[in-house]
Amino acid sequence: MAFEYLEHEADVGIRATADTLEAAFEDGAKAMFNTMVDIGRVSPNVKKTVEASADSIDALFVEFLNHLLSKADSEGMVFSQFRVKIKKAGKGYVLSATAWGELLDQKRHNPKVEVKAATYSGLKCWSDSGKHNVQCVLDI
Repeated sequence: MAFEYLEHEADVGIRATADTLEAAFEDGAKAMFNTMVDIGRVSPNVKKTVEASADSIDALFVEFLNHLLSKADSEGMVFSQFRVKIKKAGKGYVLSATAWGELLDQKRHNPKVEVKAATYSGLKCWSDSGKHNVQCVLDI
């Protein structure tokens, strides 16, 4: 996993770095779910799909994370593995993703904090030295 947590006064900042943009999104999702539970204890037994679209890559990252949160909340799940595909669509972008996880088990998954949403605060996506980076602040 190539993600880190950023200092923030009240919430949690996340940053993910990877060789591809898709892998950076995947690691960003891992960072978000690892904020909520110990993802090392989440078995990838159940497969779910999410789709998102946005006018920019930056906005697509926030939309993706929020779609994952919505799926997790509505189905009582947590996720630990992700596969992302991003395509240019007209003037924007479309993302299709698969997430693997299982139903939340309070005893086994060691819940930490509840993430309410991924926000546009601190939102930034960039490439540097052949690496792709994504970051945002999670509202907890």
